[in-house]
Amino acid sequence: MRIAIIGAGIVGVTSAHELAADGHEVTVYERHAGVASETSFANAGVVAPGYVTPWAAPGMPLKVLRHLFGRHAPVRFGGANALAQLPWMWRWWRACRPSVYRQHRGWLYELARFSRQRQHALTQALGLEYEQASGVLVLLRSARDLAQAQASLQVLRTLEVPFELLDAEGCRRVEPGLHAATALHAGIWLAQDEVGNCRQFAHLMKAQAQRHGATFRFQQEVLAVTPGSTPRVISQDRSAGGPREEAGYDAVLLCTGHQSAQLLRPLRLRLPIAPVYGYSVTAPLSLVDEQSLQGPRGAVMDEKFKVAISRLGQRIRVAGSAELGGQPGRMNAAALATLYKVLDDWYPGAARLSQASAWKGARPMLPDGPPVIGRSRLPGLWLNLGHGSSGWALSCGSARLVADLMAGRDPGIDLAGLGPQRLGA
Repeated sequence: MRIAIIGAGIVGVTSAHELAADGHEVTVYERHAGVASETSFANAGVVAPGYVTPWAAPGMPLKVLRHLFGRHAPVRFGGANALAQLPWMWRWWRACRPSVYRQHRGWLYELARFSRQRQHALTQALGLEYEQASGVLVLLRSARDLAQAQASLQVLRTLEVPFELLDAEGCRRVEPGLHAATALHAGIWLAQDEVGNCRQFAHLMKAQAQRHGATFRFQQEVLAVTPGSTPRVISQDRSAGGPREEAGYDAVLLCTGHQSAQLLRPLRLRLPIAPVYGYSVTAPLSLVDEQSLQGPRGAVMDEKFKVAISRLGQRIRVAGSAELGGQPGRMNAAALATLYKVLDDWYPGAARLSQASAWKGARPMLPDGPPVIGRSRLPGLWLNLGHGSSGWALSCGSARLVADLMAGRDPGIDLAGLGPQRLGA
């Protein structure tokens, strides 16, 4: 088939590789000058299937309200723009029911586990080399944090996710660089989980997709999609301001993140997807010796502040925050201050902050949590989007699933709840 993919983030690039490797003629449209230029650019890089969980969870509405009054709140509202997302928040609130949450978390875990297996298979088979490290440690600062984590621990047990509950001394054996003066009560050690450079992986997968014949059309703004037996893509060159172009395909796959709503609205597909902004700060390690105690060996996640600190080669990345109603070009100083605080709590002096770079990216969030993967109700139009803050952890599995579905093959796992029909698309 001749397939157009719109969007070259980590989900679009991995989809391009899987479809091209299956023998399809793939063309990728991307409005930026390269792959992984938005949400996939500087995320935390954590791949931990047991911690891929819906944001719509029991008790979350009350937690969000409490966070509004905290100085270092993990959830923030970006001003009046957040009011436009009230319908989305209503649907999110309804999805926080325990029965809905349990079902959606189960789907997400199965997809995340399958995705990690596919990522490992691709890395080994293709000989991919990118910044990665093993082990994720969830830090619990106090006995209260441990008590609040009991529900998550029970879910890990139910899903049979391998983990070890450590005391403070055990945490410091796993991560010797943790600052001794910062209060630490316990930790959840996920030895089989990992951290990796999402953007590097995306560039490697782009090269592999091209090896199979895929074409990437950068700086191409897709203006509209026309579904049908021969769906059409209408685009325009952003760099030259050239004329509108129109091309026909056998299928069109949207991997466009939160911008999908703009393309789907004229087609009367009102997918409830919203941008929830995350922040990160990346800086070189103070010492370049990889065996030094500076920074984490793998990744640590501060459960209280919902902030991850990751080791990416000779750099350290601290990422977190969830900002509703923000603006893409406006940095929230308070959100960045929280990242710096958590970094200083656990690894003071580990990073050359004079060389730090800050980033803000829009996570494409659906109100109930899981992404949508599969054929839409419109002819020729397929969807692989809405992965929220877990695009990196879900990308390889989502790409393999959509390739199998487009070929009419059984993907091998029961993920019927991830189909677009779940949200009327």
